[in-house]
Amino acid sequence: MSKRIDYYDDPEAPAANSLVPSVNVFVVNERDEVLMICRTDNGNWAVPGGAVDLGESVPQAAVRETLEETGITCEITGIAGIYSDPKHVIFYTSDGEARQEFSIAFTARPLEGEPTPSDESKEVVWVPKDELGGYQMDRSMRLRVDHFLSGGPTHIG
Repeated sequence: MSKRIDYYDDPEAPAANSLVPSVNVFVVNERDEVLMICRTDNGNWAVPGGAVDLGESVPQAAVRETLEETGITCEITGIAGIYSDPKHVIFYTSDGEARQEFSIAFTARPLEGEPTPSDESKEVVWVPKDELGGYQMDRSMRLRVDHFLSGGPTHIG
């Protein structure tokens, strides 16, 4: 099985060989819960997201990735942050890609669907915001979640 390994400011990290625009989506329901997935490639919890495909807009990618990974159709409501730290390298064991981080995080509301696992998500759940701290996440996802929960201005960095 293909694995994803996240490195941060690690001298052992492979040199980045790609930069791919990607999205993360904070879908929040009427109970103020956040849609979370447990990733199949590293076992960590995350909000849905992934790469932008050719021929689609960035918001279209956010809606598509959320539906593919969770079974939930959403509507984008805003931007939560932009993340482009070159110290964060994401290595994919399947093909040797070492991707420099570049992600736009969105906020969204659910329109329809039920949480449903996929090839990329072994679990999909609605999590109360005050319980997110108890979920195992990669450093970069924890940073995004913390910025989102702080409710402060959009993060750029």
